[in-house]
Amino acid sequence: MKNPHVTLSLPAALALAFAATGAHAQSSVTLYGIVDAGIAYVHNAQDSSGRNQSTLVKQSSGNLSGSRWGLRGSEDLGNGLAAIFQLENGFSVSSGALGQGSREFGRKAIVGLSSTAWGTLTLGRQYDPLVDLVQPLTEDGPFGGIFGTPGDLDNYDNSLRVSNSVKYTSPLIAGLQFEALYGLGGVAGATGSGQTYSFGAAYANGPLQLAAGYFFANGGNTVTSGVRTWTSASDSLFNTVVNSGFASANSIQIVRAGGSYAVGALSFGLAYSNTQYGSDAFSTFHQTAKFNNGSAFVNYQLNPSLRAGIGYNYTSLTGPASAHYNQVNLGGDYALSKRTELYALAGYQKASGHTLSTSGATVAAQASIGDFGVSSGSDNQALLALGIRHKF
Repeated sequence: MKNPHVTLSLPAALALAFAATGAHAQSSVTLYGIVDAGIAYVHNAQDSSGRNQSTLVKQSSGNLSGSRWGLRGSEDLGNGLAAIFQLENGFSVSSGALGQGSREFGRKAIVGLSSTAWGTLTLGRQYDPLVDLVQPLTEDGPFGGIFGTPGDLDNYDNSLRVSNSVKYTSPLIAGLQFEALYGLGGVAGATGSGQTYSFGAAYANGPLQLAAGYFFANGGNTVTSGVRTWTSASDSLFNTVVNSGFASANSIQIVRAGGSYAVGALSFGLAYSNTQYGSDAFSTFHQTAKFNNGSAFVNYQLNPSLRAGIGYNYTSLTGPASAHYNQVNLGGDYALSKRTELYALAGYQKASGHTLSTSGATVAAQASIGDFGVSSGSDNQALLALGIRHKF
């Protein structure tokens, strides 16, 4: 028998939440969000049949930050201990559609305990330690996924989250912090199938910040017509022509490290990642695909309202194929207030060599700038995006 339930509208639910907050002074619930939208021009974009088009003009959502709204709350339990939760929904401003596979709270859904002395333990759908600790030290932090790795093949732009996961975050001790995560595969009789685990550490000392981490996800054991379909606790990353040929991988392994340094209004940083897509008898490729990526950036705060940045990204593929991707990006944002800013982003990428198609055939490498998600159908691509971001 179905359980009876009561349906509340969002305004009514929020009213109840804030009423509860007022009744318990030691508790809090916060409504927050980001709305980010712009117009993008892409030179060399692939149409639905895989053919190259000369230009694409589209309204785009989430160029600097993924558009979202969420609720976060805490209850003081005494002695430095608190119960916490966070529910975060992702959506497209352009269409109003839900993001992250049309999940209601696809960006994050967690509950846990936080201690000032012992750290934080959370359960649910959440980010892995590489996203929490390494990603903020890259150019993705201030200027978004257009500056990211081609196809976001190493989760540079946090395309994937880990469902059914448990994560521990240590307190900050002398500038050092570490995290560990485990995602349960949930397959009866096969504990390792679909599992994910990750760990990382970060160190901050004045203007210097360093971080590194490791991530591994098993692809699960779902096979259709002899080919694996990704069914892991972790989301998949195979969204563009850069790496869609490896969607039948039996595992993803990522090692990432990054560092940044600030001198007055100037900041700069370096990052490296090694991403490996493993194969087995149910993969359309039969040799581990290895992507190595190096990136660098320089940002300058021209005045309190205006910031500019430049980034360079190099990616190579070895193993079942050999390809190279060179990408240059420019970005600038102007703050109209503490919560609202205008931005301009540009990128150019050149691809060379060969990669694999989804059937495992060898094909010419095609460009796809950062995590913008538009394949080119050719070996080069250029992009310009203008937009506005508002935080609440």
